Amino acid sequence: MKFDGMQNVKVDGMKIPEGTKISAAGSSVTVSGAKGTLVRDFSHPDVQISVKGGEIEVAGPLVMVNTVAAHIRNMAVGVTNGYSKKVKILFSHFPITVEIKGREMFVKNFLGEKQPRRLRIMGDVKVEAKGQEVTISGISKDDVGQTFANIKSATKIRNRDSRVFQDGFYEVAE
Repeated sequence: MKFDGMQNVKVDGMKIPEGTKISAAGSSVTVSGAKGTLVRDFSHPDVQISVKGGEIEVAGPLVMVNTVAAHIRNMAVGVTNGYSKKVKILFSHFPITVEIKGREMFVKNFLGEKQPRRLRIMGDVKVEAKGQEVTISGISKDDVGQTFANIKSATKIRNRDSRVFQDGFYEVAE
């Protein structure tokens, strides 16, 4: 029997974590907790989401069921504990400074450039810059990760030897 990932399955008994409230209306899932509320639409023609008692059921093709279940788990963790990344600014050539204005972040003096590099802060993510440390935090794992990816993308070094120019933003392991 060959497995193609498209067989229909149902995740039974995915328990709703304590301190969270999950509701499903059609393909939209709302997760509420101590830190806030997240709403996400999982519109896929073959996926059915339902909440019964203290459990959430996801039915459909295996590949989609596992993905949707993982996203719902991440939403539940986000509204109870939140997500955060600590980022260290390292430089050896030009001192880098960071300025945050509204939903944008400006990286000034990167590689001695006169114009600041600008990037978007996603969703309800909070970015704090203190000295050479930047903290990215929020309840949505996707938005925190995408904000960090925007920083890395905006500060990518091109047309220089990467062994010499290692200036940039690096995630601190916790």
